[in-house]
Amino acid sequence: MQIKQFTQFHESPAVIAWWCTWLGWALRQLTPFRRRAFLALAALWVCFKSTLRIVKSNNLPGPADGIVAALLVALALLAIAWLLYRAAAGFSSLPLWVRKHPQLTLHSMYWGFLVVLWSTAPGSGLWRQVLAGVALIFPLLVWRFAYVLLAGQYGRMAGTRFSDHLLTLWPIYGGTNTPYGSGIGYLSRSEAKTEEELARSQLAGIKLLILCALWMVVTDIMEGVLYGPGNELTQKLGGYTLAVPKLARMLEKEGADSRLWISWASIYCELFHQVLRHAIHGHGVIAILRLFGFNVFRNTYKPLLAESIVEFWNRYYYYFKEILANFFFLPTFTQLGKKLRNWPTLRLWAAVFAAAFVGNTYYHLINLERMMVDGQVLEAIYLHRSRMFYCFLLAFGIFVSMLRQQRRGGRALASGWASRILRMAGVWTFFSLLFIWNVRSGASFTARTNFFFSLFGFA
Repeated sequence: MQIKQFTQFHESPAVIAWWCTWLGWALRQLTPFRRRAFLALAALWVCFKSTLRIVKSNNLPGPADGIVAALLVALALLAIAWLLYRAAAGFSSLPLWVRKHPQLTLHSMYWGFLVVLWSTAPGSGLWRQVLAGVALIFPLLVWRFAYVLLAGQYGRMAGTRFSDHLLTLWPIYGGTNTPYGSGIGYLSRSEAKTEEELARSQLAGIKLLILCALWMVVTDIMEGVLYGPGNELTQKLGGYTLAVPKLARMLEKEGADSRLWISWASIYCELFHQVLRHAIHGHGVIAILRLFGFNVFRNTYKPLLAESIVEFWNRYYYYFKEILANFFFLPTFTQLGKKLRNWPTLRLWAAVFAAAFVGNTYYHLINLERMMVDGQVLEAIYLHRSRMFYCFLLAFGIFVSMLRQQRRGGRALASGWASRILRMAGVWTFFSLLFIWNVRSGASFTARTNFFFSLFGFA
């Protein structure tokens, strides 16, 4: 009980009361309006700063220099954001086709930009330089824009201002192309309205920062003890490590000159290493959100304790899973409701593959921003062949896991620590093998596949 009280200190009434007393004046000043206003102003700064970095690093051809081009691109993106906000606010007055297919309309806009760029010469003028910058940055914003339109589709725009949505489009708390927090609607449902709620949220954020620091230490220990050549910890230990190669290096060598147990150790270590790195980044982002009063769910929550594939997937990268669920799984599952009423298994299969295979592949494909702008779509698809195979296997695993869950009919799994460990080990093995085709490496698809077969003695 004492351990639980220590680890859940952010839920302790005594700690919350102490925090409210110690920071009483500051908490009273940090009203929801002021917190949102600060984040919105910071979003403008992030917008121009990130746009300048992206435009200058890509050296877009055109008459304007980097700073001027970045300024124009940022203004164009803000204009697009405002127009989409207005469209969502007046969703009921939009054309029928747009109301039925808001997400398809949004992505058609992006592909329309690309078609114009592919059809014109690089030196066509300032307008093309700005359009190229918009197309480069659009994949960063498209899923954030998607949540704005989704809010309009479900009538959740009432009472929201453009500045409210602005703080989620260019978040000061960082993240990736995946929007942490799933839009202002989701953030609002978790927003602290009172001093006590703000204190609880901030304490929960501090807990995540502590966990973040702890996992960083664990990662350093792992890299210093397991991997070669190691780090500063390795030097303090006399230069000795277990010399387990990282999976990326193993794939480049196709496991050559490595014992079988080392290859297996490498794939399991890669899983644990990926989970730790992912948790560190996600905890940092969510911690900042919680410090600002948005007590939202973690991005990564104990995935290594999952006892099924679908449970691991829900816990590993929660907000990416939400993108696939909201914009691929649910629309497919809903639209096929009448057509496949008598084939529920086929309906589930179609929805899962639409999300975990099609949606997953599409998300990462458009993230190759420069290749998209340059018209190298086929090259990008070929470059992503290992990732596409990973998405296919992931979709198949999730489908089987969900099907087994359905057929179990709510019956509890076998209890006991031995049964739980066996189920968790099965999940670890599945995702460890899956990462062979997902880990960043210069290895080809053939090399990855050969390494997979070598794990079972088929060298």
